[in-house]
Amino acid sequence: MKRDTKPVAAAPEDTSAPAKLKAKQYAKELAKLHVELVKLQEWVRHQGLKVCLVFEGRDGAGKGGTIKAITERVSPRVFRVVALPAPTEREKSQMYVQRYMRHFPAAGEVVIFDRSWYNRAGVERVMGFCTEEQTERFLSLTPMFEKAMVDSGVILLKYWLEVSPEEQTRRLEARIEDGRKLWKLSPMDLASYSRWYDYSRARDAMFAATDTAFAPWFVAHSDDKKRARLNVIRHLLSQIPYEELPRERIVLPRRQKPQGYREPDYPFKVIPERY
Repeated sequence: MKRDTKPVAAAPEDTSAPAKLKAKQYAKELAKLHVELVKLQEWVRHQGLKVCLVFEGRDGAGKGGTIKAITERVSPRVFRVVALPAPTEREKSQMYVQRYMRHFPAAGEVVIFDRSWYNRAGVERVMGFCTEEQTERFLSLTPMFEKAMVDSGVILLKYWLEVSPEEQTRRLEARIEDGRKLWKLSPMDLASYSRWYDYSRARDAMFAATDTAFAPWFVAHSDDKKRARLNVIRHLLSQIPYEELPRERIVLPRRQKPQGYREPDYPFKVIPERY
C-alpha cells in the first residue's frame, strides 16, 4: 500500500487568554503566599529593612485589590499603605516630592504607595494639572531621586498594572451599578477614561525616563485580577531575600480561676441580632 506522504498541517497555536482563575484555587494559592508574606514581615523587622512599594496604573487596573491582597494578613504596623489626597495649597508650594518623602519607610517597615510621586508623570500631565516643563523636569530628576533612595538602603519596587481598554470599560461600568463601589468612580476618573491614548503616551514617556537598572518598572497584566494579585505577590517575595526566623512553639497558658468573680447584673446595651 502506498504511504501517504502529504505533510500534515501544524495545529494552530492557541493564543487565547487562560481561563479566569477559580475562586477556590485563588484562595488556596493566596493562603500560601500570605504565609510567606508573614515570614517576610518578620525578616524585615528582624533585619531592620526599609521597603518601598509603588503601585501605578490606569483607573480600574486593580491597584487597590492587589494592595489589599498583600496587606490583609500582615501587621499594619509593618505594612503601611499611603494613598494621599490632592495636595493642599501649602503642599503645592513645597518641593514636589516633599509630601511623599515624609511617608518613606524607617527600619523594619514596608510602605506601599497607592499612587505615588508618579502622579506628575500620569494624571497631572494628562489632565493639565502641571506644565509640560514641570513634567519633563520631573522625569529628568526622578532617576537621581530614586538612586538616592536606593543608595540610602531603601528597597524600591515599582509595579505598573496594565489593563486592556475592554476590561477597564467593564470594570468602570460595574462600579456605576454597584453601590459598594460608587466612591471609586470620581469625576476625575470619568474625565481620564476618555483619554486612553494620552495616558498611553504618558506611560511610555515615564517608562523611557525612569525604568532604570537600580529602580526598574515591573509590569503585571491585570485583566484577570486574581492571577495578577498572585503574580505580583510572588514576584515581590522573589525580590527581597528573606529567611524564616526560628520561633518557640506557642502554648496557651492556663487561664486563672475565677476566685469568686461573678458576671455583673448590668443592663448592657446589646446590639440587635438580625443575622
